Amino acid sequence: MKIFHLSDLHIGLKLLNMDLLEDQAYILDRITDLAAARKPDAVVVAGDLYDKPVPSVEAVALFDHFVTALRGAVPEAEIMMISGNHDSAARTNLFRGLLSREKVHMIGLPPERPEDHLEKVTLRDAFGPVNFYLLPFVRPSMVRLITGNRENGTAMSYDEALRCLIAREQVDTAERNVLVSHQFYLPAGKNAEEVERMSSEVRTVGNIDQVSAEVLAPFDYAALGHIHKPMKVGSEIYRYPGTPMACSVDEAGQQKGILEVELGKKGDTAIRVLPLTPLREIRVLRGTLAEILRKPSEDYVSVILTDTSDLDVMDMQDRLRNAFPNLLEIRRENVLRADYDAPYSPRAEKSPYELCLDFLGEVDEEEKALLRDVLNTVGEERE
Repeated sequence: MKIFHLSDLHIGLKLLNMDLLEDQAYILDRITDLAAARKPDAVVVAGDLYDKPVPSVEAVALFDHFVTALRGAVPEAEIMMISGNHDSAARTNLFRGLLSREKVHMIGLPPERPEDHLEKVTLRDAFGPVNFYLLPFVRPSMVRLITGNRENGTAMSYDEALRCLIAREQVDTAERNVLVSHQFYLPAGKNAEEVERMSSEVRTVGNIDQVSAEVLAPFDYAALGHIHKPMKVGSEIYRYPGTPMACSVDEAGQQKGILEVELGKKGDTAIRVLPLTPLREIRVLRGTLAEILRKPSEDYVSVILTDTSDLDVMDMQDRLRNAFPNLLEIRRENVLRADYDAPYSPRAEKSPYELCLDFLGEVDEEEKALLRDVLNTVGEERE
């Protein structure tokens, strides 16, 4: 059975106020072309369909175009999509029953009541059934009626809540099983700080959303979303494909793509990366103004100027924008003091959590935990 695995479309994203809708339309068309050529039996999109919970009219129209074109390219394939932390779970869940009759499964909400279970889609090939378990992005508060609280009455962690949700499905490990999930899964024995994260990702204070990859053990493949750089979670068969195109400057130079997964008999899984080439690259150019102006480009460009002498700001900006119509930003590597003598290094930016600690002064561990909870709650409300 052949599966296309992609995630984190972030349709409607703006990069430093630059509208990427044309670029996203281009890359989604390339995904459709790949599907038409390679004929997967299932297409899985593991969350963050949109960049905002209430997307623009233009973003919704592009998503509609993508799903319609994809259905036309692979009319027999099962299309499965879940909501991510950037999506509105309730909006994604609309017409869930109706769409499933057309072999399009858009699952926005996780199980919320004790009688509910994960959406399960079963496909068959020559080796028997393949069970897809569709698990949208979960916060512990969303599933509290199912998981309950700890014995001391406190709320469960993300890790505990996910373990509970998956365990109650009683996955038949004699069959082939695929989990589709949008969470921050962490390889056993690894610290969250060791995982390279992109600036376009939403991160929780203290990485409280981390879930141990041990919970993925019952599955023959885990189609994951949330991490924007392609990543394996301690195993070849637990994978993040990353975004199909760069969403931030620190993703410049990354080879983007989607994953083609072939499930043979039980225990036989082959994975291939299908590269995607964007309409315009994101590039970081470093050098003097004269050096950079010799490299005009239509790409999205972040310029780092290394000139040590003073520059006419208005002239510099005009010349750079003429050479780079999709200029993202201009940064100076050497910012000069008033006496034009010594370079000035701004202090490293601090997170909101660190700034609050600086302001509050001496804070004990209980107060730190409360502060993290408040900041994470505010962050969730803003998504």
